[in-house]
Order: sequence, then structure tokens, then C-alpha cells
Amino acid sequence: MAKNSRKRLPVAVTFAKPATADMPGIDKELQSRFESEQQKAMLNLMFTANWIRAQQMAFFKPYGISPQQYNILRILRGARDRMKMQDVKGRMIDRAPNATRLADKLIAKGLVERERCEEDRRVIYARISAKGLELLARIDQVNRDSGQPFLSGLDESDAAALNRILDRWRG
Repeated sequence: MAKNSRKRLPVAVTFAKPATADMPGIDKELQSRFESEQQKAMLNLMFTANWIRAQQMAFFKPYGISPQQYNILRILRGARDRMKMQDVKGRMIDRAPNATRLADKLIAKGLVERERCEEDRRVIYARISAKGLELLARIDQVNRDSGQPFLSGLDESDAAALNRILDRWRG
């Protein structure tokens, strides 16, 4: 068999409908067997994380932002004042080294304002703008009205149990 002739599965899969009880299990989805339930759980978590990432990308696309940019906006809204970009990076869910580039895109869209520290020119402050607050308010309203459809397969008690398991797993 030629090296590249094996069937490859996509890294991220987007489902048209939210996860439900009748969805295939991860073993059927990946067409694979697992050495242990722990291995299956780890791969299931990685697969699901990619699925969620794809769902979030689709959700935020109409707003012209990425999930990482949304995270920055939420952090800045919570700060209620200017915040060092280094501190924003430290609070991000996905602590990518490109937080400054992401913030630059938000600045170009008028969603964030940048300010240099007068005492130390290396320090950069960011603050959410009125336009950024308006965008978050619109997104919050959509979430209140209809939620993010990919979360509909997870009720409150299952979400609480999953949170406990994931917190324990990370130690």
C-alpha cells in the first residue's frame, strides 16, 4: 500500500446538528478501538475540543471576530478599565503567543483601544471601546435568546459533572 493511500480523517469535524444521545460514540466516529477507557476519554476530549472550536468559529463568524478575539473582549469588559496586554494574555483560555496580533485586529475594528504606559514605553494597555461593549451586548443577547446550539445536548447536571471530572483530571 502506498504511503499516502490510507484514508485520513479530518482534524476538525463540524456537525450540522447539536450533539444528542443518538450520535455515534467516539469509537464509531473515529472508526477506531482504544487500549483503555482512559485513552478513549483523552482522544474523545481532543476530538470534542476540535468540534467545539469549529462550532465557535461558525458562531462568531457573522460578528467578524474569532473565539480568541471574543475571549479578549470578555476579559477587557471584566476589567472595567485599561489592562496590561501581558495580563490579558495570562487570562486567556487559549494562551497563544499571538494575543497582541489578535488585539491589533480588534483595535483596527474599533472594538479595543490601545494606550502606551508613559513610565515604561514597553508596557501596552488595552481597553474595550464602546463599540466593543455593544458587540458583546449583541452576542450576549443572542446567547440569552437562543444559546449556542452545540451546547443544547448538555444539561446543567451533566455540565456540572463534566466540570468536576475535568477539574479533577487537571489536578
